Amino acid sequence: MQNLDRDVVIVGAGPSGLTAARELKKAGLSVAVLEARDRVGGRTWTDTIDGAMLEIGGQWVSPDQTVLMELLDELGLKMYSRYRDGESVYIGADGKRTQYTGDTFPVNETTKAEMDKLVAILDELAAEIGPTEPWAHPKARELDTISFHHWLRQNSNDEEACNNIGLFIAGGMLTKPAHAFSALQAVLMAASAGSFSHLTDEDFILDKRVIGGMQQVSLLQAAELGDDVVLNSPVRTIKWDENGVSVVSERATVNARFVIMAVPPNLYSRVSFDPPLPRRQHQMHQHQSLGLVIKVHAVYDTPFWREEGLSGTGFSAGALVQEVYDNTNHGDSRGTLVGFVSDEKADAVFELSAEDRKKAILESIAGFLGDKALTPEVYYESDWGSEEWTRGAYASSYDLGGLHRYGKDQHANVGPIYWSSSDLAAEGYQHVDGAVRMGQATAARIVEANKLASVPVA
Repeated sequence: MQNLDRDVVIVGAGPSGLTAARELKKAGLSVAVLEARDRVGGRTWTDTIDGAMLEIGGQWVSPDQTVLMELLDELGLKMYSRYRDGESVYIGADGKRTQYTGDTFPVNETTKAEMDKLVAILDELAAEIGPTEPWAHPKARELDTISFHHWLRQNSNDEEACNNIGLFIAGGMLTKPAHAFSALQAVLMAASAGSFSHLTDEDFILDKRVIGGMQQVSLLQAAELGDDVVLNSPVRTIKWDENGVSVVSERATVNARFVIMAVPPNLYSRVSFDPPLPRRQHQMHQHQSLGLVIKVHAVYDTPFWREEGLSGTGFSAGALVQEVYDNTNHGDSRGTLVGFVSDEKADAVFELSAEDRKKAILESIAGFLGDKALTPEVYYESDWGSEEWTRGAYASSYDLGGLHRYGKDQHANVGPIYWSSSDLAAEGYQHVDGAVRMGQATAARIVEANKLASVPVA
């Protein structure tokens, strides 16, 4: 057991915690990072499965994620564009498969008009409300007390249009059924990406990947920090008062001036706080939860879809796999597809045996790209819901009414205890960019608080 004295102790060695640690060290403060897992990276993880390099966690970079791109450049990491040449595939509510080009689903004119109308309303709300303080807007309570499912149907009677628009937020981002989160939460998701239109444009939101994998953002920062990162060390207790903290983990006890909880809110309760956190914190944390998604990786001898003039991109709100993309690694002669099974559909296939689940998922992908999709060389399911130190994906969101009720307090420090993760970000919410932004912002707050604490009283 190590006994360490530091200025700041960080709980969690994901992109947010490691960015905060790196910024604090730049400012001249000493740090220790305690990580429960045997690796750094949090919800980013690049691993080799059956000879194939797979990005098991977060991976994409979009043009609005400028802070992440600045860090990638600083760390010497390069990006490459996602393959998107050729036709995409849409499977409609009637089960009909259609190949198309452009950024508009090949639906009938009525459904297209309704989709355009809903996107325009959401774009306007996202611009008006913004990502920074959605809870403070006059429309906040109204939008936060109706589910996104019901809000869509309040604004359109076209079921296919509602399901398609719901796909971009529910299945694609929050990984919860659209009846389980509010319209305000959906607007925040859109505002955090710049607009709802950005979320509907896969060429924007899924633009680039990092050569070698996104986990390198954490691996390289951890390498700089060296022995200040302690792995296999779940934090069990934080004893705190206004003068500082004593953080007790499996392998180290750290006495410090400040602590950063750089883990998702659903894990805060894994730590015993002494004294307990205030009532407001206890209540708020119970209204935040992660969604559920299976990220499916299928690797083939060649990217056969390209030879058939297909981009590898497919969408269907009604299919088991609602989205599929070409996810081939940079410079790899093999072809990789990635698909997503979200929320209640993930519940259903987890009831199946592993073999039956694989069969059902590959059959769904084959519905987009043909029977060659049925026989990958490598098949792997990323199941973050079963990860002990994550328990869901991709990020935390509030239940109905929670965002406007508690949002204003989610960044508030409790004495020396600060909070930092992509789950709490404005711009870049639930992305690595948001994690980095939160890490930088939290470090800056602590640097300022440390200066104020050091100023002698006149």
